[in-house]
Amino acid sequence: MISDIIVAVLVLSGSVLALTASIGVLRFPDTMTRMHAATKPQTFGLLLILVGAMIRLSGSVDFGMLVLSGLFALITAPVVAHRIGRLAYQEQRARDDLMRDGDMDSGASH
Repeated sequence: MISDIIVAVLVLSGSVLALTASIGVLRFPDTMTRMHAATKPQTFGLLLILVGAMIRLSGSVDFGMLVLSGLFALITAPVVAHRIGRLAYQEQRARDDLMRDGDMDSGASH
């Protein structure tokens, strides 16, 4: 009984966070704020939903898959956000004619 309430709270709060993340992606004006909305609350919302599912499915074979799904989300979200931010920065600098040829190289000396 108590575990069902905890699971319901986790799944509902995770769903609300994912919903607010999707609204933020639609409503925010620029790439950086959209990127933040798409990564931070969405990832936390997913983790809350996965924790709720882990509590509900404790002792099941699917528990390990839920853990892997959460780890995958935690590993990939920052990488994708960094890449999007870097591309947005490059595009803005290129439009403003402020970027030189080697400004965004990976640091390798030529």
